[in-house]
Amino acid sequence: MFIPVIRSESTWGSIAIFIAILIGIPFASPIGVNAEVQSFGATDDPIRMLELAVRGNVELNKIREMPFAKLPLSQQQTEQASTILWDQYQRRIRSNRAEEMQSKKIVVGKYTMRFDYKVFGDQPSNGRSLYLSMHGGGGTAPKVNDSQWENQKRLYSLTEGVYVAPRAPTDTWNMWHQAHVDECFARLIENMIVFEDVDPDRVYLLGYSAGGDGVYQLAPRMADRWAAAAMMAGHPNNASPLGLRNIGFTIHVGQNDNGYHRNKIAAKWSEKLANLHSTDPDGYEHHVRIHQGKGHWMDRQDAVALDWMATFTRNLRPQKIVWKQDSVYHHRFYWLAVDPSQVLADSLIVATHHGQSFDIETKDVKKLTLRMDDSMIDFEQPITVTAGEKVLYEGKVTRTLDTLVKTLTERGDPKAVFSAEVKVEVD
Repeated sequence: MFIPVIRSESTWGSIAIFIAILIGIPFASPIGVNAEVQSFGATDDPIRMLELAVRGNVELNKIREMPFAKLPLSQQQTEQASTILWDQYQRRIRSNRAEEMQSKKIVVGKYTMRFDYKVFGDQPSNGRSLYLSMHGGGGTAPKVNDSQWENQKRLYSLTEGVYVAPRAPTDTWNMWHQAHVDECFARLIENMIVFEDVDPDRVYLLGYSAGGDGVYQLAPRMADRWAAAAMMAGHPNNASPLGLRNIGFTIHVGQNDNGYHRNKIAAKWSEKLANLHSTDPDGYEHHVRIHQGKGHWMDRQDAVALDWMATFTRNLRPQKIVWKQDSVYHHRFYWLAVDPSQVLADSLIVATHHGQSFDIETKDVKKLTLRMDDSMIDFEQPITVTAGEKVLYEGKVTRTLDTLVKTLTERGDPKAVFSAEVKVEVD
């Protein structure tokens, strides 16, 4: 493939050269250049330039460095670009991760998470649901955790969906809520979206015993990944329920499950969630069931949780976000993002969005990024970002390829892509 040297006075000629340099393509003489490529300079169309870069197999994050990635996009161009970028991203995933899907192993640094899965029912038109089911065990011999994994594989069945039983990467008491688990799950979800046509708005988390410990921790800190979560026979340790505001959350514990006071703590969490829902009626949908006469093993009565969860669909653009950082940090949550330097343990942000208005409440975070798209705002009108009575930003925002690429590559989730962002400083 050849990219022409277009006349020096053409900005787009420089861009074409820049693309060629990045991907190592030789230049052609202006003589005999095909009309299609020549048109890139004439149309001043960032979509045509994106198509050129994609055909040249430019890494997506390299596209962000190109001048046309900062140009404003129309709504139609944004839709076109989103399709082009997702198609290219899927191709990369299928090429680069086919082996790990075949071997059923996710490797993150020094940690390996094995997994097994089964597909149930017919695929809905908008994609399959996905259930990540964490086994029990904990700080014990590997063979014990292996047997718990084998049990988890067959513990539940679905009417429809992909049922995934991962094997914890370690054999520690906190095996399901160490930092590498978040990374492993993020990669696994990304793979399932591509290889098994999973709908990213219908991803569910569940776990039993030590796996239930993991649900208490992972459900709030990764809430923008889930539609709902189910905790079976676990213990929350130091987890906070605040991040559960926009997902369904259900707890199932045996009445006689006295180990680590699981039964009493489940009852306390029932009160916490009820109080949160009472003060915020649009959030904290929950269901807590203490199974009478049952101990740590509930004789599969807890399986009703799966049907309850299936009634929920993720809302990635809620009107209100409650983001409380855990000891395992995240830099993005729904339509908010923070710089790594701004992440603090136990920091809290409450953000609300109504039409063109956004409001931020926080005492902990000084710099914050708000993401948005056409489903959230009217780009023809200005937006206002406030912190109480102080105006942090007022004006229009611009859709760009830069933000589309950034938000796609952060998550590998086609529904978690935003087209514009605004950075604000909270005094």
